[in-house]
Amino acid sequence: MRLVQARIVTDDVEALAGFYGQLTETSGPLNEYYVEVVTGVAAVGFSKCKFTEDQGPAGACTASLGARRGEIILDFEVDDVDAEYPRIEALGVEWVMAPTTQPWGNRSMLFRDREGHLINVFSRPSARPLNNESK
Repeated sequence: MRLVQARIVTDDVEALAGFYGQLTETSGPLNEYYVEVVTGVAAVGFSKCKFTEDQGPAGACTASLGARRGEIILDFEVDDVDAEYPRIEALGVEWVMAPTTQPWGNRSMLFRDREGHLINVFSRPSARPLNNESK
């Protein structure tokens, strides 16, 4: 089993997908119903609630999902967090944490997209071995 996409349900697919396109410096066709922003081996998808499997009671789709919504964090890896900071700052994001070195060595920054979803942009220390190289 492999994760191929995380999907965010939103009332404004085009605007939120456009933001993620700017964030990841990718482009693709935008529309108001369903968009995928490919970010390497996985994608972030965006759809209107009426295209999800669980629509709740008729006419209560957004309210139904909103009441059960859990906090998620989308993690994006970059080569240099500090180099990305000014570009992301220019997108007008709501900062939760400026670039910080974590106790485990990753350098990361945390912010919210235009609808309040958390995004973590991080880089790994260059001396840290990959999982398959650590043995």
